[in-house]
This record gives sequence, C-alpha cells and structure tokens, in this order.
Amino acid sequence: RGRSLLGSIRSSRLSISDDLQTTSGGTTRQAVGSEMMLAALKPAPATAASRLCRRSLSGLPPWATLDPAALGADRAPYAVSNIVAGEWGGSSMTLTIPNPLDRDAPAVCTVPDTQEGELAPFVDSLRSVPKSGLHNPLKNNERYLQYGEISRKAGAALSDPAIADFFATSIQRTVPKSYAQAMGEVKVTADFLNNFAGDNVRFLARSFGVPGDHYGQFSHGHRWPFGPVAIVAPFNFPLEIPVLQLMGALFMGNKPVLKPAEKCSLVMEQFLHLLHDCGMDRRDVDLLNCQGPVAERLILDADVKLTQFTGSSRVADRLLEVTKGKVKIEDAGFDWKILGPDVGDLDYVAWQCDQDAYACAGQKCSAESILLAHENWEEAGLFDRLKANAATRSLDDLSVAPVLTHTTADILDHTSRILEIPGAKLLFGGRELDGHKIPEVYGAVEPTAVYVPLREMLKDENFGVCTTELFAPFQVVTTFGDDEVCLVLEACERMSHHLTAAVVSNDVEFQTTVLANTVNGTTYAGRRARTTGAPQNHWFGPAGDARGAGIGTPEAIKLVWSCHREIILDTVVPKDWTQPKAT
Repeated sequence: RGRSLLGSIRSSRLSISDDLQTTSGGTTRQAVGSEMMLAALKPAPATAASRLCRRSLSGLPPWATLDPAALGADRAPYAVSNIVAGEWGGSSMTLTIPNPLDRDAPAVCTVPDTQEGELAPFVDSLRSVPKSGLHNPLKNNERYLQYGEISRKAGAALSDPAIADFFATSIQRTVPKSYAQAMGEVKVTADFLNNFAGDNVRFLARSFGVPGDHYGQFSHGHRWPFGPVAIVAPFNFPLEIPVLQLMGALFMGNKPVLKPAEKCSLVMEQFLHLLHDCGMDRRDVDLLNCQGPVAERLILDADVKLTQFTGSSRVADRLLEVTKGKVKIEDAGFDWKILGPDVGDLDYVAWQCDQDAYACAGQKCSAESILLAHENWEEAGLFDRLKANAATRSLDDLSVAPVLTHTTADILDHTSRILEIPGAKLLFGGRELDGHKIPEVYGAVEPTAVYVPLREMLKDENFGVCTTELFAPFQVVTTFGDDEVCLVLEACERMSHHLTAAVVSNDVEFQTTVLANTVNGTTYAGRRARTTGAPQNHWFGPAGDARGAGIGTPEAIKLVWSCHREIILDTVVPKDWTQPKAT
C-alpha cells in the first residue's frame, strides 16, 4: 500500500486520505456494520427516496438528493453514493467530511471509502467497453447528436438562477470560497455546456480527406476515442474542472470513470443526477469514491486506456510511471506575473494582483505565486495598495477561506523559511486568522506576501524554496531594474512548471521580449493581464510538456480525449492491370 499511488503522498490539490482513522485531509474513516454494508452495496433508489423524505427539498431541483442548506447543519450528514453500470450504491467503509468552517458543527457528509475488494463491478464496467469506444465517426453516430442535446439541456439548467444557486451553495459548503467565485465557476460550466449544444459535439469529430496516389484511393483522418478512460479530479473547482473534462470524454465516445476529491464529491454526484435528468444513459459514467491506492488499482486492473489527472506533480509522476505514460496531466502551477516598466492604471493592477493571489484563498492552479515588479511600480506605491486590498478580505464573506491541503503550521513554517533568506521581509500577513473555528487539519492564515531580493532568490540554495507552489493565500514578491530583465527571464527559465503567466505591460518591446523567451501555456499580456483566467472561451493548460492536458476548448477536447486514426480507401483495380515482377 505504501508503494501505491498516493499511499504516502500528500498532494497539493488532489485530496486523498492515507490513514486508517482521522486522516491528514481531515476525514474520518468508519466501518459500516454488516447489515448496513449489505444495504449499501445494493442499488439505492430507495435510499434516494428516503433522503427526499427526511429533508425538505421544497424549491430544490426535482432530481436533487440533498439540500445545500442542510450540509454541515443536519446532525445526520448527507451520504454520498457511488454509481457503477447505472446503479447507485455505497461501500463497506465511509469517510466523514468535517465542516471546513466550523470544527464544532456537524459533518458535511459521508463518502464511500471503496476498498480494493469492492472494485470488481467497476472493473467489469470498464472492461465491457471496446477500444473503439461507445461511439466514433463510423459507429453509433446518433450519440453525437444525443450529447449535443444533453449538453443543451444541462447548459440551460445551469443557466437557471435557482439551479445555479443550488450548485454554488453546494460548492461553498464543501470548498469554502466567496459566493461570487462559486457562482463564477457555475457560469463557466454553463457557458461550456451551451457551447457544445446542437451540432457542436459532432463537429469535434470532424474528419478530413486527402486525395490518394491513383484513381479510387483516398485517405481519411478521423478523431477516434480511447474507450475506457479515467478522470482524477481535484478539490479546488468541484464542478468546473470535472465537468469540462468529463463532458469532453463523453463527447468523443469514451466511457469514463470519475474519481473526484472526497471533500467535494457530492457536487459531481448531484451533477450526474442532473445529466441523468437531461437524458444521459446512467451507464455512460461511473462515479468512484475511494482513496488513491484503490484508484490506482482500478486503473491498472481495468486496463484504462487514458487517465486525465489534475493535481500535484508528484502524484502525476507516479501515475505516469505505473500506467507507462497513459496519462494527460494538468499538474502543479507556480505561476508568475511580471510588471513591466510602464506604470499605469495602478488601482486596477493592484486589484488584479490581489485577486490573482488571494481569491479562493490562493487555491487555484493558476494563482499568482510570484510577482516580479519593475522597481517603478514599487516607487508608485503598488505594494502599499496590495497590503490595503488584502486587509479588506474577511472570513465573513469567504474572501478569506480555509486552506484544505495545508495546515496553518505548514504555511507559517514555509513563510518563516523564506524570511531567513538575506534581505527578505514580510510585506503583510504571515499570521493565523483571528477568531476562526476552522478545523486544525486545515489552514487558516491571512493573505501573505514575502519580499525576496531577486539576486538572492536566484541563488541555488534559495531558488527551490522560493519557487515551491504553496496552495494557499501566499506569494513571493521581488523587484527588478532596467538592467535586470535578463535575470527575470532566467528565473522564468528555471521554473519547472509552466501553466499560467501574466505580462502586465503595454510596452510592446518589453512585452515581446518576455513572451518570446517564455513558454507558459496560458499567458495573458497587456495592462489587464492576469494569471487566473480559466473561462470556457480559450485554451487553459500547460505548455512545454508533452504530457500536458488542456481543458475547455474544441482543441483541448480533441487533444486529450481522442487520438488520430487514418483510414485509406483504395477500391478500384484498373481494368488493364497486369501482375508485375515480385520485389
């Protein structure tokens, strides 16, 4: 078990428990009694019905099996289910998810802690899928149209204010973030689904043809599915990331098993109920709640052809090793923002820097990890504005929120380590939040910025700690002069992960110099540049890595969820053909 995926790894974004009692992620593992176990392993329409009886769901969507307002408030926590081969059920063990905002409040929910001995139905479900997928350009073409209609209906549903609020509130109960941030996640998901309504699903599988060498020969290039696939999704965007990857997999003809982060799996459980209500075959997606080693076992035993993983780089490397490279990853992102010499729109730039670094408590793979500002910005008072903006954040409106993958001690220890570097100084933050009731297994810190001199940061003994991604409201800040642009580019070159970046400058020469010498996959440039841009209308993903996965766009879907297949038709033998000499 210790050698299995995540058995001894605490990932930065993939939330996995690895202990037998109270786990590092704040979940509590419980055994289910023999009678309860037998009931949990059966299909569970009655369980869903009993939930409807126990809770008042007046005003909630008809397909919903929970009331978001009751999460973390009811003494009997909501019970999340698995689904496999179209049947809802549970497992012999459960994980209890604590209330992330109040250690004294009831638990949010329980989640199946599926064991390796319970994987057989999931293995059988995936092994029943042919390599040619559930549909492809030559098979079951009507499914492209069906998914266009499912996407239309689901997009319309998420665009309904009441349903959008249902999901936004569910997100807040499991991964606390401001209502605006939670609702923004729902809106991006709705817009994505609306984008692929109608014929746009089959347009993803558009083929192309090339004339052959002779009469009757023609080559056709097709986008072909992989068949059985897996999605391992992170906690920080409980709806947006898994939905966009899940739907891309389905659009292209694959059968996915979804393994969400346990802290927030109820969000995707409810979304699957919505998809079923929109007409999706219940057998098209399996939902598996389990810990990392069990997920690894399924991926190997079911001979999953492709796993899409979003999470920590260490876990990604483990998956790549055990699957022999059959993984598309969107892993760690130590994301930089460079402010050029042309100062302007100071209030706007300060606001955007604050949003990029501290919204969602810095728990975004695109969060601003390091700010490299030309010294003109410091002279203009940018750092003072950053401090003032950070001071307006509050736990009351969740503009400050719990950190779900680091404890308070972890974050403050990292801060102290960087402050040991010569010339380093605390710009603001560096303290535990006052008056909170966040459980000790999580983090509760003020938005923090630590200044480190650029030349000190570049020293070998300091660079590693200064460029370690901390999934928390924390950033490193430095400055540079006109003659130090080469040092800024050196820092960018030495960083190991290249997800998002921002070049805040309208100076065309400066902007071009930086863009020409960097590689980050999603890079904003100009005065309004940000790092946390992940909408549905442009590519989001890393660059400089052959394993990299994109999300959200037609190009990303085709890259991740299909492969190229060439079919050459050669049909006409000339009437005057004669057999040539053997060669």
